[in-house]
Amino acid sequence: MAAPICVTNVEVKDVRFPTSLEQHGSDAMHTDPDYSCAYVIITTNDADNELTGHGLTFTIGRGTEIVVAAVKALAPFVTGKALSDIYDNFANFYRMLTSEPQLRWVGPEKGVIHLATAAILNALWDLWAKREGKPVWKLLADMEPEQIVNCIDFRYITDALTKEEALEILRSNQATKREREQTLLKDGYPAYTTSTAWLGYSDEVLLQRCRKALSEGWTKFKMKVGSDLADDIHRAELLRNEIGYDKILMMDANQKWGVDETIEWMGKLAMFKPLWIEEPTSPDDILGHAKIVQAMKPLGIGVATGEHCQNRVMFKQFLQAGALQYCQIDSCRVGSINELLSIILMAKKFGVPVCPHAGGVSLCELVQHVIMFDYLCVSATLENRVLEYVDHLHEHAKYPIVMKDTCYTPPKEPGYSTELKEQTLADYAYPAGRVWQDLAREGKVTL
Repeated sequence: MAAPICVTNVEVKDVRFPTSLEQHGSDAMHTDPDYSCAYVIITTNDADNELTGHGLTFTIGRGTEIVVAAVKALAPFVTGKALSDIYDNFANFYRMLTSEPQLRWVGPEKGVIHLATAAILNALWDLWAKREGKPVWKLLADMEPEQIVNCIDFRYITDALTKEEALEILRSNQATKREREQTLLKDGYPAYTTSTAWLGYSDEVLLQRCRKALSEGWTKFKMKVGSDLADDIHRAELLRNEIGYDKILMMDANQKWGVDETIEWMGKLAMFKPLWIEEPTSPDDILGHAKIVQAMKPLGIGVATGEHCQNRVMFKQFLQAGALQYCQIDSCRVGSINELLSIILMAKKFGVPVCPHAGGVSLCELVQHVIMFDYLCVSATLENRVLEYVDHLHEHAKYPIVMKDTCYTPPKEPGYSTELKEQTLADYAYPAGRVWQDLAREGKVTL
């Protein structure tokens, strides 16, 4: 009898990119982000295939070393595990990893521990898909409904979604799934761009990027707001003058305001007809978001949030309270695909469109798989749905996203599109990588 294939090692690296030098990613709360990740590589004793699973969780510079330490703390509970014990009942493994008695005390499915959990689980999903010879979206789409729910931990959410309800949703879309897959392969998944209007950009850069995006066919744009009302009005005027009112504009405050401040501020920005205001206040304030939703309705403005929502329980309560109108899942903030599956199924039940957060380091590459699964097997529609696109750092991905006519095309390579190039891992390792050492010698950064 052959020995089981087991995890033999969990390696983690601190990888950072100096995006703050050009203000890429800057917003009202995160003024100088260095896009970064805790990068996990999982190896096994499968000598025949020599496959490795690659996963990451997104960070913005300082603090990445804390997530790296959390991955190292979780690694002993993964190393030595048989892959069959993981994948045959993935929900049980998820629960084991997120319920480790001592570690959960410092992060019960939230915070740094949960970010580390996401990195490990992302690597395991990448490994599973590679072993099956499929991209993750296709791996998920080809699963039977029973296999899908076997990946989900329903603890804490059965008052909003039961396993039986999840199965009913998935089964209801089985007959038409292949038709949608053909549409997806032909047309891709629609996107909007956030790359034109980071808060730290000058007017000149903003206009230059906006005109470039228009020339590429973009029709949906997002701008950052929140630090200065007069400047927000000025920049919104610049954008609307360029894109007109026949195209869609979203606004993102990145948690800058209080609840009443949001209502007052957006009352002044409503003349620019934004589709939504994103993360207007604390990502933990469910009732505050509910109040904002009611205040925005007469203005015709939706409320979007979720990229910093820490787990399925909070998403459950946001949905139950009517506190969001666009559900913005993130592939690294919650517990990887296992938890994302439960969130998109709850969103379906509550009739809320899923419009994922993307950008950062490989977030576009990851979340494209999840939202394509949502279209194929859960929501079964593209109506009122769109995926964020940011044009930074894709050159470092081994399997970068492929855009066509402002749409994401379905990945073809097996895996979760998580893998970074080996040279990137060497050059941008923090602090010893060549790029960081060169910047330090030039006096541009302090290590």
